[in-house]
Amino acid sequence: MSKSFVEFARKTIFVAGCVFVLSSLALAVEATTSSSSGSVDEVVLGDPSLTSGIPGYGLLTDSQLDAWLANEDNHVTLKVALPKGLDTASANIYIPEDNPMTRAKIELGRQLYFDERLSSDNTISCASCHDPAQGYGAEMKFGVGVQGQEGGRNSPVAFNRILSKEQFWDGRAASLEDQAVGPIANPIEMGNTHESSVKTISQIPGYVKQFEKIFEDGLSIDNVGKAMATFERAIVTGPMPYDAYNQLVAFEKAFADDLEYLDEEPELEEKYNALKEDTEEYPMSESAVRGMTLFSGKANCTACHAGANFTDEQYHNLGVGMDAETPDLGRFDVTKEEKDKGAFKTPTLRNIAFTAPYMHDGSQSTLEEVVEWYDKGGHKNPYLSDKMKVLNLTEQEKADLVAFMVEGLSGEFPYVSQARLPN
Repeated sequence: MSKSFVEFARKTIFVAGCVFVLSSLALAVEATTSSSSGSVDEVVLGDPSLTSGIPGYGLLTDSQLDAWLANEDNHVTLKVALPKGLDTASANIYIPEDNPMTRAKIELGRQLYFDERLSSDNTISCASCHDPAQGYGAEMKFGVGVQGQEGGRNSPVAFNRILSKEQFWDGRAASLEDQAVGPIANPIEMGNTHESSVKTISQIPGYVKQFEKIFEDGLSIDNVGKAMATFERAIVTGPMPYDAYNQLVAFEKAFADDLEYLDEEPELEEKYNALKEDTEEYPMSESAVRGMTLFSGKANCTACHAGANFTDEQYHNLGVGMDAETPDLGRFDVTKEEKDKGAFKTPTLRNIAFTAPYMHDGSQSTLEEVVEWYDKGGHKNPYLSDKMKVLNLTEQEKADLVAFMVEGLSGEFPYVSQARLPN
């Protein structure tokens, strides 16, 4: 798949997103209004009303915040569901009992996520390395923090985190709550201290009133983490072509002997036609369809990129960076177990076309390079995963595999307001 095709896909989704933003803002107002009846507490994540911000324009005013916080429906615990396709992973949803999701908490977390005042020099926010415009990652090899300092790992994506408990490439954070506050105190990321960041927030009246209303114990670094984690759990990706094609393939396999007789079973025929219509709504090229078969077959990608979110949430040594003089040992630095040397967490492949560069060290710039790496079986080392094998893919098969990841695994991101912070 050519670089120009990926750029075309980016632009197409961007244009569609612009239209989506306008409709999302209207939906957000409508959803917030209907919420006042007390009847709205069940939501499908990705609903723009969750992440569009408090209705209005410019910096948040006291009157807008007061009205928002006075609406008790914004404090009702949400019963969340996942969008179509991702919903088959519902059993993997992780929300701590002491941090239920509410609209008010999502909104507070949204503000903190984009607020550069949490950093030591007011230049870096969470979004600096996990930018919605860059697939909730960063289009650079390593993340860059305060004073232009460069980290040692590629920025992992911040979406679909509700399906993941341990965070970071090495899983050193036990939860999103732990992960959210880590970069604040990291000297080469936000370069601040937790005490100083809490002091900064305490001097912003709009934040203080939100923390006092949302949390029984008000403002603290733990509650900063809870708010940001809640916002991140609301960022999930929408349906993609694979979701439609996979259901169609499963149906055709299950009823292979009966497809020509479906006119005798109206309900089955109706379901079959609906599945075919879904694939027409989310089309894939013939190359991508072939790549989908390779993905779970000869290419063996599902050995690690399994399930609805295309990750087993486990840690594997792929040989990446293991030829360095002092290799990054990844998970080993957390567990101190020999088997974990050079092992890193399997990332989701949803919307993978928009999250380059790849691997924990950002060493591979394109999906073509990634496929080549797997085709050769990675870099041999004593801790190489037993799932890494030489694939012997043909050039056409490599192209088909990339086509599938670009076309089949690209879906919508939810609309998220990046403005509207308290003064």
